[in-house]
Amino acid sequence: MKVPFLSFEPMHAPLKSEILAAMESVYDSGWFVLGEQVKKFEEAYAKFNHVAHCIGVGNGLDALHIALKCLNIGEGDEVIVPSNTYIASALAVSFVGAKPVFVEPNPNTYNIDVNRIEEKISPRTKAIMPVHLYGQACEMDMIVEIAKKHNLYIIEDNAQSQGAAYNGKMTGSWGDINGTSFYPGKNLGALGDAGAITTNSAELEQLAKTWRNYGSPKKYYNDVLGMNSRLDELQAAFLSVKLKKLDDWTAERKKIAESYLTGLSGCNWLNLPQTHKNASHVYHLFVIRTSYRDQLQKYLDEKGIGTLIHYPVTPHLQNAYQHLGIPKGSLPIAEKLATECLSLPIFVGMNDDQLSYVCETIKNFGNECI
Repeated sequence: MKVPFLSFEPMHAPLKSEILAAMESVYDSGWFVLGEQVKKFEEAYAKFNHVAHCIGVGNGLDALHIALKCLNIGEGDEVIVPSNTYIASALAVSFVGAKPVFVEPNPNTYNIDVNRIEEKISPRTKAIMPVHLYGQACEMDMIVEIAKKHNLYIIEDNAQSQGAAYNGKMTGSWGDINGTSFYPGKNLGALGDAGAITTNSAELEQLAKTWRNYGSPKKYYNDVLGMNSRLDELQAAFLSVKLKKLDDWTAERKKIAESYLTGLSGCNWLNLPQTHKNASHVYHLFVIRTSYRDQLQKYLDEKGIGTLIHYPVTPHLQNAYQHLGIPKGSLPIAEKLATECLSLPIFVGMNDDQLSYVCETIKNFGNECI
């Protein structure tokens, strides 16, 4: 049996007629940039995310970049970022001229360790950027408390966790202004690049709309040195179709994750995902951890099972961030996770036979190789 790491076919096949109808609707409208489809999706996603405003942009990185610009964060400022995040979180900070300051994660949840944040706050710190990694909500109550205490902004990176919540309040609705991604592999994915900003501030909404469109609040009038990062009408139409299915898809992901947790419970050489008691997890990824990671990945590949490593090199050790002068060993938890984490297949439409095969193969590896 072969089990891919990700397959779109089971998700997309039932939606094909609706997706094609959406494409035809855009084609027939003759309006292709910032039209009714973008407006319709922005309203629907804002309602889904329990926020007042959603602003569609070109991708998740631009969403974070624009969010930082709206808060006037720039040269000489610092932003708290988790040390084990995908590099896009840090890149957005660097793009505005600020410095990403890395804070280690909680090794159980993989999210930023709230007990380590305050030690990294300096007079230059302007914001905290919690990343709801792999689909699990961060401990937002503590992050909000810290931000209030130190007069800091919060910018949530919600690219992997649409629909997750902490204490019943949805990710992407806690921060001053937040970014998300609709990259095709996300839980809510477009058919190309796409992203959005969420906020409850009418002022920040207008600023974000200005920044995404050449700095122009009104055609041919430019207030700031903005950029061109507008959610495409076609992608907005596709996302509107898929958004209606997101709750069902999330429920299916949770069911698959529960099957993994049950099926792999006897493997004492594995660390399985743990969810904080006040958080929900939408399982964008199902990440296991083991000191035998590389051997296990090779074994699974030989048995036809696809896996990925999220992420093999931490941001502070990437060539792009050598100028920060953070040597290897400075962030040991993130560095250890980079050598041990392995993402197993999880996708809408994954069937019981595939799940059983993955679990049995992993258990066979334990019996044969450990």
